[in-house]
Amino acid sequence: MGVDLLNVEGLNEVDREAPVVMVNLMRFRKRSLDGNGSGWDAYLRYSALTVPMIRARGGTLLWTGEAKAVALGAEAGNQWDYLALVYYPSVAAFIDMMTSADYETLCDPHRRNGCEEHVIICTKEAYSKFKGQG
Repeated sequence: MGVDLLNVEGLNEVDREAPVVMVNLMRFRKRSLDGNGSGWDAYLRYSALTVPMIRARGGTLLWTGEAKAVALGAEAGNQWDYLALVYYPSVAAFIDMMTSADYETLCDPHRRNGCEEHVIICTKEAYSKFKGQG
């Protein structure tokens, strides 16, 4: 499996054919574990390989940004460097990508080298300002 921390059991409780947005929270290493630049540099290598895999499965990168401050809640454990919102047409598409041989061999090493911590939260839409907008 591409990611040993992939919560397949939890994802199996989500409608596998429904669209989802994955909220990615990342904390980068100062130096990439492979010695090739910073954690951010390794993450950029990861992104360059992963975004085409997302698109090939009908997904898209919706938004990315730097985390600046904890605005509400405990700061301890909630300092993140970067966030990304990634749309997938289904949970099955996400699992297909994450468990593919290409992800495991080409992408995941860069993610591991660059990220001290990487949490992905699977979300189901409850409201969207974008619906009905023309």
